[in-house]
Amino acid sequence: MRKYIVKLAPEERKQLEDICKKGRETSYRRIHAEILLLADQSRDDPTWTNKRIAQAAGVTERTVEHVRQRLVEQGLAAALERKKRETPPIEPKLTGDKEARIIAMACSTPPEGHARWTIRLLADKLVELEIFDSISTGSVCNVLKKTNFSLTGRKCGASRKGKARNL
Repeated sequence: MRKYIVKLAPEERKQLEDICKKGRETSYRRIHAEILLLADQSRDDPTWTNKRIAQAAGVTERTVEHVRQRLVEQGLAAALERKKRETPPIEPKLTGDKEARIIAMACSTPPEGHARWTIRLLADKLVELEIFDSISTGSVCNVLKKTNFSLTGRKCGASRKGKARNL
């Protein structure tokens, strides 16, 4: 016995048929529409199993189950779309707090024996102070570039045009 029974209203069925007929829809929307049309219990032949629907649509049975579930729990619009990620697959390494620490360090006095901070020197110091486990020079450069920060400016945070920036 299926847990999620699909019963489409005539206007929903018409909308899904239009999606299947149009060539402008994305493939996953068209496939989800086909799944829902085949799973509809209110049509003439309600004997389609998840396995048979999956074979006809070219997807797995689990996909059929997920589409059915989203239709019943969240509605037609959610069933036609892909499930949105709740969290990113990899947590961002650079948060606002850590970006601020990079900028603050770039504003500080350079280490002994150096006239100014370099990107590589900043990256090495950030790892040495255990702010990051590892960080590329490119990441440090992107943070500074994003804020229009210039390591060659006369004043801390001077932009390339020589105007001081408020940090």
